[in-house]
Amino acid sequence: MNPNPRQLAIQILYQCTKTGLPVDRIMDIIVQEAGLSEPKDRQLVMALVYGVLRSQRYLDAVIQKFSRHPLKKMKNLTLQALRVGVLQICFMDKVPESAAVNETVKALRALRQPKWLTGFVNGLLRSLVREKNILTSLEKSLPDAVSLNHPDWMYDRWVKRYGKEQAKTICRINNLQPSLSLCLNLTLCDRDAFISQLTKAGFQAREGMTPESVRISDYRGTISQISGYDKGHFMVQDEGAQLISLMLCPLPAGTYLDACAGLGGKTIHLAAMLPQKSTLIAVEPNTARFTLLQENISRMCVSERILPVHSTLATFARKTDNLFQAILVDAPCSGLGVIRRHPDIRWNRSPEDLKRYRKQQLALLSDTAPMLAPGGILVYATCSIEPEENEEVVTTFLKNHPDFSLDTPQDIPKSARHFIDENGYLKMLPDENHDGFFACRITKTVQNVK
Repeated sequence: MNPNPRQLAIQILYQCTKTGLPVDRIMDIIVQEAGLSEPKDRQLVMALVYGVLRSQRYLDAVIQKFSRHPLKKMKNLTLQALRVGVLQICFMDKVPESAAVNETVKALRALRQPKWLTGFVNGLLRSLVREKNILTSLEKSLPDAVSLNHPDWMYDRWVKRYGKEQAKTICRINNLQPSLSLCLNLTLCDRDAFISQLTKAGFQAREGMTPESVRISDYRGTISQISGYDKGHFMVQDEGAQLISLMLCPLPAGTYLDACAGLGGKTIHLAAMLPQKSTLIAVEPNTARFTLLQENISRMCVSERILPVHSTLATFARKTDNLFQAILVDAPCSGLGVIRRHPDIRWNRSPEDLKRYRKQQLALLSDTAPMLAPGGILVYATCSIEPEENEEVVTTFLKNHPDFSLDTPQDIPKSARHFIDENGYLKMLPDENHDGFFACRITKTVQNVK
């Protein structure tokens, strides 16, 4: 018996709220354990889960309008089922309203919820179907942060920094489904030929900002179905992330370090650009991410250029004798620049997290500083748009390390130079073509030899 996609969506959202773990990780586990094999069912699960996360505050306002029971007192599972049901009724035009109600209630029954509770959900959803016309007046009465589906603290800080209209724009962008951005391995394929091949296959593909980037509009299939995936011709990577790797250029022959490799997106992009007789060491402490890093390196055919190391940066720094020509510190951060791709982030962050990440980021830079050769380049980057994790971290680091100074990026494409400010910082707010990023290029002073 094929699992009910709505049941799986409810379970995923339940676990996401309960654990605070990334929703994509929870989704992979639950979908795999359920044996969900039909592509259309997988797509429905994703549409329900991501739809709820992108519309959560509005959905809750609708639920509260039709319920005498306060949301704060509802069981997590009940609330998630209601969100899934309301999402279908309000936003998924291709789903008949009767199916939205019946299948959601059926999913809740399959999760062994008591009859009174499934009756409550059934009654609320049917009331919404009957009185859907009152939503127009409800929408007009909602505060901005609620209608834009962001936490108050997050929206308020963006209004304070950017003004109301820019803050609203950021929130609206965060609620969109992102287009697909690829980073090509130009050692294995040509961009013009790759785009031509995609176009002939019916894709809407075009060049992006960087020499390696390709944008694909309105793609709903799996990534592995795109020609060239198994040959290592491309990986999925936002154009903003690709610009961060270019901050290190030009790249003379030497030894390089990716201090926070993660799944290897920037690692692989950097490795593909390295000149001959160069080595890139990629450090990653998390076991699951390290396994995926190795798999991605192998698929992208750059194994000869990268030495992956399973270690914390602090441990690696104590053990290595290397001085590196250049180092990339793509630091762990709040991720508030990539909410569009990871909509659960907005609900799993608090203002206190910014201080916690800042402390961690400064520690990483301090561990990295002694490993950089005199005259070498350090690029510090985050996928955050918050000053606490960006400019303030850099300012503090430079104050504590007088032998380092800001440097101006040299090889940023013309189409992206407007993202570089007067200090040499790369600062990108989320828009339709890219996520939000910060990066800067720092040089270590060459000591005078007497």
